[in-house]
Amino acid sequence: MRIVVQRVSRASVTVDKKIVAQIDKGLVLLIGFKEGDTNEDLSFWAEKCVNLRIFEDNDGKMNVSLMESGGEILAVSQFTLYGDVRKGRRPSFIEAARPEAAQPLYDAFVELLRAKGVKVSTGIFGTMMDVELINAGPVTILLDNAP
Repeated sequence: MRIVVQRVSRASVTVDKKIVAQIDKGLVLLIGFKEGDTNEDLSFWAEKCVNLRIFEDNDGKMNVSLMESGGEILAVSQFTLYGDVRKGRRPSFIEAARPEAAQPLYDAFVELLRAKGVKVSTGIFGTMMDVELINAGPVTILLDNAP
């Protein structure tokens, strides 16, 4: 499982020229799955995402979590996070989970985030989406369960 975490002041997802999701202050999570990802992985990373201390406190230090800040999450599935470009010029997506395996993982991950009391908006799994965001900071962190 790979997640690109971006701290944002606002973000949205548009499909077919229609905004399908938007948030104000919070996190955009670009989420990719590989074969072999488990429910344990989902729980670990959901807990990590909502408790990462990457929002500023009153002294301007990154010391506040999403939970403490009252921020929202925009969760977007993105199989291209497993694009391997070590050979040639065209990415290989062999490591990415097939859609029939990835969608249940994505749905379960979103539900775990919501169960923590966070407002979560989503893109539409498997569609062409335009993701627009204002990266606050900028703060971008890569989470990966690779050994």
